[in-house]
Amino acid sequence: MGALSMVDPKVEVEAPLAFAEVYDRAFPWVWRAARRLGVPSAALDDVVQDVFLVVHRKLETFEGRSSLRSWVFGITLRVVRDRRRTAKRKPEHAMDDDTAVPDPSSDPQRDALRREALHTLLKVLDCLSEEQREVFVLAELEELTAPEIADALTVNLNTVYSRLRAARKSFEAEAARVRARERFVEGSSR
Repeated sequence: MGALSMVDPKVEVEAPLAFAEVYDRAFPWVWRAARRLGVPSAALDDVVQDVFLVVHRKLETFEGRSSLRSWVFGITLRVVRDRRRTAKRKPEHAMDDDTAVPDPSSDPQRDALRREALHTLLKVLDCLSEEQREVFVLAELEELTAPEIADALTVNLNTVYSRLRAARKSFEAEAARVRARERFVEGSSR
């Protein structure tokens, strides 16, 4: 069984994957992807933990037919979808993202701008359909290739391209609306 390198997830090597290596390498992008796929910050820890429980349980079955990244993203997508279905049945009370303890070495103005940009991005992503959001996040934000996305979503490659085209169009339209609202608010506050 050829496993994938932890340095480059597309390079074949002959060593089996260790969970600790997969966890260390995948944690940052699993966290980002789950948040960008719409998981509220209050549920993010649980979702990421659930992803890695599945990865741990199924790591022995990973055969390297797809990239490690697309395999883990496929698991992430299924866990996020399950969470969304559960949330529709039993809504959670989301906590405000601003409840985190600030880093004393950070720049408050830069941090505020970064939080505002993230809030705007998530608001725009919320306007996309679930299918469009998944493809957009994986392609534009996580920079997976179309074949990797097709593997992760278990859909046809042409479906990926079609959804991505539609997602980009919807994203641009919603981003333009958000920018117009911001300009209107700025202009009316003067």
